[in-house]
Amino acid sequence: MPMYHTYTAIGMREDLSNTIYNIAPTETPVVSSIGKTKATATLHEWQTDTLGAAANTALVEGADAAAFTAVPTVRATNRTQILGKTVNISGTLDAVDKAGRKTETAYQLAKAGQELKRDIEFAILGNVPPVTSAGSTAPKMASIQTWIRTNWTTVGTGSPAAPAAPPGSAARTATSTGTTAAFTETALKAAMKAAFNSGGSPTMLVVPPNQKIKVSAFSGIAANRVNTPNAGTTTKAASIVGAADVYLSDFGMLSVIPERFMTSDYASNNGEQALILDPTMLSLATLRPFQSNLLAKDGDSEKHQMLTELTLQVNNEAAHAIVADLNA
Repeated sequence: MPMYHTYTAIGMREDLSNTIYNIAPTETPVVSSIGKTKATATLHEWQTDTLGAAANTALVEGADAAAFTAVPTVRATNRTQILGKTVNISGTLDAVDKAGRKTETAYQLAKAGQELKRDIEFAILGNVPPVTSAGSTAPKMASIQTWIRTNWTTVGTGSPAAPAAPPGSAARTATSTGTTAAFTETALKAAMKAAFNSGGSPTMLVVPPNQKIKVSAFSGIAANRVNTPNAGTTTKAASIVGAADVYLSDFGMLSVIPERFMTSDYASNNGEQALILDPTMLSLATLRPFQSNLLAKDGDSEKHQMLTELTLQVNNEAAHAIVADLNA
């Protein structure tokens, strides 16, 4: 008997899920952890100071007061950077029936906001010196690696160098591609000691994924353990612990944070860095907060510009440390 099949029928609706699956990472651990403040000009400024070296002062009885020599504060600066995204959607695309979103404009604006947040994380973690706006030249903020000078350390054996003075004015010099070396616990301890001696109290160790694996293998962390609570009396599966999320050093506890948006100096993740940060000594200084502006209509479309203008304030660079020139 003849039979009517789906592959000959006309008019069946397509089976398209009404959910859009996107696993692109949106976590920004550094931006989310540091402070927030306000900028009021494109050149954002703040001051740092320090104390004189501790000394065993002793005065003779009846001595006159010694002459006073004042040490002025130091002015630090950073340029604001404009970060933005453009969304331009035709009127027809917004009008047609779509799966997974009601209007294309709203969906693309939401994506742009997430991308912009990632761009800020990427920008502040780099080794990019400040750029002053001039004509067609876009201004750029000095990123974190250009600031860490006092407690700069390296495992490289070439000719790496800390950023030039003053902090935040020039990029650090990376070692050559063939002279990077492995991240070691000894290097981490040396950096933590340097930060401590400078008066810092870092609480975050921010590393790329390759270096996170190496931190988990540090000998100061116990070997892999098998956790068997109530052994013999439960069917609960055992757990093998193979990672370190906290590192307890001689000079304080560090949360080990894997960071997706740190870049290496060279290809194949060669020339990576480990940042040892005190988030209370970093701030995002915002001149213009996140905003979405509907631009003048130009034909049958809606054009939106999403932007923010901000800079990185490194309250005192000596509060932080870096271990540079790490191989993958």
